[in-house]
Amino acid sequence: MSNITQWIRNELYKNSEDSYKEFHSSLVPGISNILGVRVPKLREIAKKAAKDNYRDFIQNVDIQVYEELMLWGMILGYAKLSIEERKQELETFIPYINNWAICDCSCATYKFMRDFPEEWMPFIKIYLASKQEYEIRFAVVCLLDFFINETYIEQVLDLLLQVHHEGYYVKMAVAWAISVCYVKFPKKTESIFEENLLDDFTHNKSIQKIRESYRVPKESKERLQKMRRK
Repeated sequence: MSNITQWIRNELYKNSEDSYKEFHSSLVPGISNILGVRVPKLREIAKKAAKDNYRDFIQNVDIQVYEELMLWGMILGYAKLSIEERKQELETFIPYINNWAICDCSCATYKFMRDFPEEWMPFIKIYLASKQEYEIRFAVVCLLDFFINETYIEQVLDLLLQVHHEGYYVKMAVAWAISVCYVKFPKKTESIFEENLLDDFTHNKSIQKIRESYRVPKESKERLQKMRRK
């Protein structure tokens, strides 16, 4: 076992909390082998590892351990890599994503997509076309994290409307993304509801998330509430 792998595992066990393990396990049903390390600490470990010989850890990662899998995803966001190297690393990692938390916490570190959107949009589209629930969620979360802006809003809305997958975590991600689109670009997004372009679940869940936002005016929330489907 390499020094970096040993250091990471020592840090994980040293920072594990039984109470947090119990709490977090309730958020990711069906996932076992959770040590109970808080996400800010995982980010701290990932940032340090990314400056070291992290590839040794990735080669030895125990994908059955929740935190090790999450660290793998986070490290790819913090490591100094070329665009092509990062794409290759992500192509290896993404198929191992097996729950919403690994997906979302990893995606949050991929700020390089915001810096070079024209390079990453084609990459994201590949995963939007996947048949795998968490591969699609990966793509949707990257869109909502880094592409909901003046340049890409129309394209993002169009891509979200093309997602047709029955997976719960895909539908929830699409609803979340549409709610963010609405908060930032209400006029461009509201037509989705007026024209009934979503399935019932995603339509109602998007409206619910929009109405939960403190950044949406009361009158808009009331108007959207009337658009809910029964």
